[in-house]
Amino acid sequence: MSIAEKNMAILNEIPKDVTLVAVSKTKPIEMIMECYDIGQRDFGENKVQDLIAKKEVLPKDIRWHFIGKLQTNKVKYLVNNVHLIHSLSSIKLLEKIESEFGKNNLSADVLIQINIGREESKSGIYEEELEDMIKTVENCNHVNVKGLMVIIPKGTDEENRYYFNKTKKIFDNLKDRKLKNISMQVLSMGMTNDYKIAIQEGATMIRVGSGIFGLREK
Repeated sequence: MSIAEKNMAILNEIPKDVTLVAVSKTKPIEMIMECYDIGQRDFGENKVQDLIAKKEVLPKDIRWHFIGKLQTNKVKYLVNNVHLIHSLSSIKLLEKIESEFGKNNLSADVLIQINIGREESKSGIYEEELEDMIKTVENCNHVNVKGLMVIIPKGTDEENRYYFNKTKKIFDNLKDRKLKNISMQVLSMGMTNDYKIAIQEGATMIRVGSGIFGLREK
């Protein structure tokens, strides 16, 4: 199957209310255009410089998602360049996003990244840090939290389902609360190997890279 065929196959099998982010990190412009030409509009990058370089030359109606670990010194480059930041992972980063977007009198749409498996190798806040993050977000003027993002530990289907379900409960709990600058619209969870389970457990957005573009070259 071609890249376009793989992309279209996923679009056709997922529910219409689930957004597919094609993870185009490390992939060339030509591959992205193959997806664009069949209607794909959401693309994910994990390096700020790559996102900006691609945005400059690709069609203007692409929605760029920043999905990698975001360093505070790179935040300023995302102003006016990003549709959604998936990886809000600390209060320090939140304050920097507030400051940089505020300088331009703009607002950033972000997802809080939760380290649901408590893995030292992964970014994201722990569940018990969520309330402090929420309080800080409520004091912001230039940040809108649109939902949650998780990268779960590698495991069996059963283990994957457990972590997705756990995240969905946190998402639903926040959705029931009236919080300033916070609306639970997006639950970004599930990648190439587990997105079907993620959707069953309530994902509204999935991030698929190798399932569309093939394995990353070493």
